[in-house]
Amino acid sequence: MVFYDPTGERYGLPTYPFKLAPGDLLTRRQLRARDLRPGGQDPAAQILWRRGKRVAYLYRLDLALPKRTATRAQRAAITKALTARRTCPDCRQVKPYYIPRRTGTCLDCS
Repeated sequence: MVFYDPTGERYGLPTYPFKLAPGDLLTRRQLRARDLRPGGQDPAAQILWRRGKRVAYLYRLDLALPKRTATRAQRAAITKALTARRTCPDCRQVKPYYIPRRTGTCLDCS
């Protein structure tokens, strides 16, 4: 196996081929599926595939932290910003789509 280096001697980090990493090491996407985040830890290992052109970093499950949730004020700010993206500056109507940046106005006004 080309990318099997569990000691990290060859690639600097412990390296595994696609689908052969230990179960206690997870990618960011796998952590997110479990409502976790890396929490500032450095990658513990990596997966290499496609002749070494693709890499996915692996993080320790026991050091992962719960995902942060947005506060009520942050959610309100996001809602306000997204509504502003859907509001036409000419007719002031809130559209069900984002206003195209190319025209700067809604499809009815442009």
